[in-house]
Amino acid sequence: MMFNDFKLIGDRPVYIQVKDYLQKMIAQGGLLADQKLPSTRELSELLHVSRNTVIAAYTSLEDEGFIYTIRGKGSFAAAVIPARRCHEPSHDLKLDWKQRLSGTAQLADELDLMKRGIRAAKGTISFTSIAPDEKLFDLDQVKRAFLDRMSIEGDVLLNYGYAKGYKPLMEYLLQYMENKGVNVSGKDLLITNGFTEGFELVLSALQKRHGTVLCENPTHNTAIKNLKLHGYDITGIEMESDGICLDKVEQALQEQSFDFAFLIPSYHNPTGIVMSPEKRVKLIELMTAYQIPIVEDGFNEELRYSGAHVAPLIASAGASNNVVYIGSFSKVLFPGIRVGWILADHELIYYLESIKRARSIHTSTLDQSLLYQYLLNGNLDKYLKRARAEYKRKYEWTKQCIEEHIPCKRVSGDGGLHVFVEFEQGFKTRELLKMCSERGVIFTPGDNFYTDGTGQHTMRLGFSRVADEDISQGIRIIGQAAAQLMG
Repeated sequence: MMFNDFKLIGDRPVYIQVKDYLQKMIAQGGLLADQKLPSTRELSELLHVSRNTVIAAYTSLEDEGFIYTIRGKGSFAAAVIPARRCHEPSHDLKLDWKQRLSGTAQLADELDLMKRGIRAAKGTISFTSIAPDEKLFDLDQVKRAFLDRMSIEGDVLLNYGYAKGYKPLMEYLLQYMENKGVNVSGKDLLITNGFTEGFELVLSALQKRHGTVLCENPTHNTAIKNLKLHGYDITGIEMESDGICLDKVEQALQEQSFDFAFLIPSYHNPTGIVMSPEKRVKLIELMTAYQIPIVEDGFNEELRYSGAHVAPLIASAGASNNVVYIGSFSKVLFPGIRVGWILADHELIYYLESIKRARSIHTSTLDQSLLYQYLLNGNLDKYLKRARAEYKRKYEWTKQCIEEHIPCKRVSGDGGLHVFVEFEQGFKTRELLKMCSERGVIFTPGDNFYTDGTGQHTMRLGFSRVADEDISQGIRIIGQAAAQLMG
């Protein structure tokens, strides 16, 4: 019987649900052109809704051209082109899309760890995330920033924006980077949808002369994926306690040519190491001597818990223009606001702007303006003070629990939102992960981050979103399983 499959769902206005239900029937040919619809009273009884609801639905459908009304006769389905399916089996085309996929699509699937990662059952203690703890978000100030900006220029914010970015935010970020010690003379800035889009834009812009990239080993897995998708061979250089090994860097530079270097000098992902100021200066000198561009991931710079501020590599470069800095507040503030930025030589930004315009037109002006107003209102310093205190406490608690329970060789991480654990060579953290997941604990195996297939003896523990009692319980379970594996 017609109309007997209508069901109300959720809190959506009922007249819209009725209107959508009838519109679908007309579009799919369930109601034919010029077919008379039930009266508003009849349909209200059939659907068990009020007559006024049906009247509102009919009015909306007529406004959109799906029905028409003849005075004194009622409402009828309009002659729309229905989304009819051909009922001849021979005309049902079923393409094998897998056979039509590009090599890039297939490689992206192969490298997609999120698809193949262990799914956390309810109640699982998960150390896999390095996102900020949403409990620290000061929602009242975010709401105030939104209302402040909307009241000033809401009509502008809801329209198209500029590929280069929202000018007030760009000016703020230029000053922000200058305050970090960066010489911004001759440099320009482009707003992006977070780090990942910024990195993708840079990769698209740079000429692949040699097809080789130098980076730390291990390094950011998303960067590895994107480098491979762009066809680069990756030379990973081992890490020391104060950052990348400069002797190995120099040796690699002497042996082959590189298109650029990708580096994460602060709270390196995954090791958490902060490169020393002395090493930063020497690294810049080395890259300058070999004329190698550097793409710098400004990861978690604000989350230093102890010691003096360490300036980014681009600050050490002074007036040189060989460093491309990609920044974001995603790990510090709100990942849901997908706003990042590229600071680089003005000529490179000139071309990146055109690529950005072709790819995504512009980053959400609403997101940019919300972030700008939040920063302008002076909230960042207050938030960081509270966040640093909480993350430092969790960081120290995590390290204490590891020292007590996990029989590992080394723990690295100078702060940030995670620590990196190394066992003796030959230990298999994927076997450890399998045992732990059966006991309700998961973490990220370290080999995900290595450029050469090594690192099977390592793991990353993200603690930012894990409660204190779960940190201690989860690490105790990991330690027990590790001891069991060691025999």
